[in-house]
Amino acid sequence: MFGRLGGKFSATSNNLLLERIRATKSVRQYDIISDGLLMAASNQKLRVLLIGKGGREHALAWKLRQSPRVEHVFVVPGNAGTARDLMNVSNIDHVAIDQYEVLVKTAQDLRIGLVVVGPDSAIVAGISEIFRQAKIPCFAPSKAAAEIEGSKAFAKDFMRRHGIPTAEYKSFTDFRAARSYVESVKHKVVIKADGLAAGKGVIIPSNKAQAIQALTDIMINQHFGTAGSAVVIEEFLEGQEFSMSTFSDGTTMVALPLGQDHKRIYDGDKGPNTGGMGVYAPVPAATREVMDRIGYEIIGPTLVGFRQEGREFVGLLTTGIMLTPTGPKVLEYNARFGDPEAQSIMPLLDPEVDLAEVMLACIERTLREVEMKFSPGYACNVVVAAEGYPGAYRTGDVVQFSPAPQDCLIFHAGTKLVEDEIVTSGGRVFTVVGLGKTLPEAVDNAYQGVRSISFPGMYYRKDIAHRALTSTG
Repeated sequence: MFGRLGGKFSATSNNLLLERIRATKSVRQYDIISDGLLMAASNQKLRVLLIGKGGREHALAWKLRQSPRVEHVFVVPGNAGTARDLMNVSNIDHVAIDQYEVLVKTAQDLRIGLVVVGPDSAIVAGISEIFRQAKIPCFAPSKAAAEIEGSKAFAKDFMRRHGIPTAEYKSFTDFRAARSYVESVKHKVVIKADGLAAGKGVIIPSNKAQAIQALTDIMINQHFGTAGSAVVIEEFLEGQEFSMSTFSDGTTMVALPLGQDHKRIYDGDKGPNTGGMGVYAPVPAATREVMDRIGYEIIGPTLVGFRQEGREFVGLLTTGIMLTPTGPKVLEYNARFGDPEAQSIMPLLDPEVDLAEVMLACIERTLREVEMKFSPGYACNVVVAAEGYPGAYRTGDVVQFSPAPQDCLIFHAGTKLVEDEIVTSGGRVFTVVGLGKTLPEAVDNAYQGVRSISFPGMYYRKDIAHRALTSTG
């Protein structure tokens, strides 16, 4: 249906038309033309309320404050980095991210012109509707659209309904039925808690005994709470895994550079899953042909599917993809910036790209008018974690710093200020980003940056980007 230079996709039942899929430099735009009225953007100065406390939020604050339109960024609750590292950025640390009425009142009192939401829990709970009801622009999808992340069973059914390639699967709410299915299949499986589990709810067992134990932990022992009241059991896919982040205004999607995350805690991709231990971008394995197939087979049908189901997606969609021998297949959707994906993607945005303007264009349905540019080269990030992560981890350790390389950015995550000292307060403590003209240079700068940080129990993977470095020699 599609060629390398573009094509059309028609969904006549909804009068939707995938009018063009075009590549401009390294960016892809997938447009669905509709009769919606587009609003003009205002030129007034903006105060931004950024919700979250991780490395993702530090990276977003870093990029947002570069906007000539942004007067100040307030981060709720933020971390030590957003508290002291950036000009015109400050924390509001006495408000929790689930105190929605307080957040709205805070936004009104501060005359906020744009709310940006990082954490999945707030997005899936429907925080965007709460702000929109208060007439405050909010960059986050609706609760209905965010179900694509909030329920893995819903996401898999969505893909089936719209012909989006994914692994074969079955969903279960009954433990005995799930166990019986695992005992009957002959292929290797992946077991996923249905709900949100901080990136840790995906288990890849090596044998049936481990699979049954995983089901027991999720459904009976409730290791992930109510997120494990249902499970998805799917076939294990072999191949290269990466993620595509796309801005969406409901009718247009603009893709950002692909990143490859390293989910397992230990080198060699061993151990339990984490929220992510490091990401490099762009991905050399993603050829023009691969990108075209992702656009035609995944991104376009996803956007059309949202529109057909009345779940217009306005925000940032991250699509986890496995490049299998038969082509790309979707692993999962996230209804927000990935963490640590955002920490590598933000530095790759050209300095001329105004992140606040892009987000407002999504809200105002004018994304097709945005010209997205990227800086040349690569970004590689390494997550520095506390001892014990992703299980019970130590906190309260004082962090020491030495000079880092010039082509290096250090984004805080699990940190806080205690009497002018930075101490650890979370499992993932920092994301260190190295930039370079080549991937090896970016990786080297990242690890030099990691060595500029020191605290007791500090842990990080030593092999981020190993697949790409091995394949490129």
